[in-house]
Formats: sequence, structure tokens, C-alpha cells
Amino acid sequence: GIVGAAGLQPTIEAIKLKKDIALANKETLIAGGPVVCPLVQEYGVNMLPADSEHSAIFQCLQGMPPGGLRRVILTASGGAFRDLSKDELFKMCQEDPRAVQAKATTHPNWDMGAKITLDSATMMNKGLEVIEAHYLFGASYDDIDIVVHPQSIVHSMVEMQDTSCIAQLGWADMRLPLVYSVSWPHRLKLPYKPLDLAELSTLTFKRADNEKYPCINLAYEAGRAGGTMTAVLNAANEAANEKFRDDIGLGFLDIPKLIEATMEDHKADLKTSNVSLEDILTCDEWARAQVEAKIKEIQSGAQIFA
Repeated sequence: GIVGAAGLQPTIEAIKLKKDIALANKETLIAGGPVVCPLVQEYGVNMLPADSEHSAIFQCLQGMPPGGLRRVILTASGGAFRDLSKDELFKMCQEDPRAVQAKATTHPNWDMGAKITLDSATMMNKGLEVIEAHYLFGASYDDIDIVVHPQSIVHSMVEMQDTSCIAQLGWADMRLPLVYSVSWPHRLKLPYKPLDLAELSTLTFKRADNEKYPCINLAYEAGRAGGTMTAVLNAANEAANEKFRDDIGLGFLDIPKLIEATMEDHKADLKTSNVSLEDILTCDEWARAQVEAKIKEIQSGAQIFA
């Protein structure tokens, strides 16, 4: 598959060919939403989510009357550090960065690629999904919440105007959302293990800790800013994520700091209307270069963060 913003241009070309899109690459929509969404409308194609959370929301919305949606509730596994408090995580980052490096690239529930596994550890993955939910379903950022659900059985929920909540449940298995994205609106009979709630016994939920995971607030901030800011957020995250995995000495907590600094640098040039593909690609390239430059400053011993 194509990981990250590299999927933007192939997706646009497919839309122009009037092909329905089964979208597993969330970064395409996050970076290119201001361009992709109008094209979807112009060419009259369907964009169907193939990742578990947005497939869950899409399934829950089937049959919902216009104006019926009140709130989107995205569930998160919590990633590699979900069982640590903020203070425990920050202490571990300071005292044992090698252990953090190793643990951040593993996932307790899902078997995923390296990039998305680290995004799960920083919770940027969930922040990106907030932006994706906004573009896919038209929900306001004030009406999109995140809840940590360690068992990864409830894949997401929607709340209706009457406060009724509808959830989609299933094992942590990516095959189901992928199949549904290409078989919709049909339901195929599949030879998968049925969900057994008695076997599970317990499902738990807790609020996401935005102080422990600064990337969540950065995603909401970028989404609310709109325009080219989400492309900058995405590119800065991809660059910082890659450099951390390259094991060049970048700290885990440096990832959100690099993203935040890059977003701050972009505010003077933020474009929120008439955003073109060229604008998106230019901002993507610029943000990656900014992160690269800031990392070199860190490696030279400069203190670039407050």
C-alpha cells in the first residue's frame, strides 16, 4: 500500500477517472481534504472509509435521517504507553529513552505498519482520525470526541440528536472494514470468527489524556485552523515519525514539539480559501524541510524548544 501523503495524487487521479475510492490511507484526506472533498462532489464518486474507526462510523450512520447526527465518538486502543500515567511516561522518556524507543514501535492489539504503530503510541493517529472524520462525515470538531478503549472491540460510535448511541463492534481484524468498503451497500457472508461478548466479559473506557498525548490537541488545532494547516501537521508528523524510527537520537517527546513548532512557523503563511493541490504539495515539502532543519539544530546542541 501507499503510506502517508504519497497517496494524495494517485487518489485525485482515480477520482478524476470517476472511480469510487475505498480509502485506507487517511493522510490523503487529512493533507488534501480542501482539494479532495470538492473533487469527490464534482465527479460524483463515493469515498468509502476502509480503516476500522471510520468504517465503524460509516456503518453506524446507515439509515440515519438527515440532521440526526449529534456527535462522533472515536475509540482508541491507547497505544504502547496506555498503561502508564503521564508522569510515568515522561519519567521513562527522561531516564530510559532506549526502552521508550523500543516500546513505541510495538502495538498491544493491532498488527500494523511501523509508521502507524508509532502514530498510535503518540496518539497522533487518533488526532489524524479526528480530521478525517470531519472531512468524511461533516462533523464539527466540537462534536468529535476520543475515548480510550483498550480492548479494541468497539471500533467507534455515533450519538444521535436524541442521545441514543450506536456502536459497531468486532474483533480487532482489519479484514472486515476492508471488505465492507468494497462490498457496500451489501453484506457478504464471511468465514470470520463471530464476536462472543461472553468470552470478552469486560469492555472498558476512559478519557484520553491530552496532556500525556500533546498530539491530540495539535490535531484539533490544525483542523480548526483548516486550509493548509492540516497538510503541515501531517507532513511534520510524517517527518518526525520517520526520524524517530531511524533512531538518530530524537526523543519521543520531541515528536509533538517538532510538529507544534512547524505549525507555529506556518501561521503567517496559512491559506484557508481557494486551496489548490499545488498549495498542499508546497506546504508538505516545506513542513518536511522545516522538521529536518530543526532536527539538525537539536543534533548540534541548540535548544530550540522552550
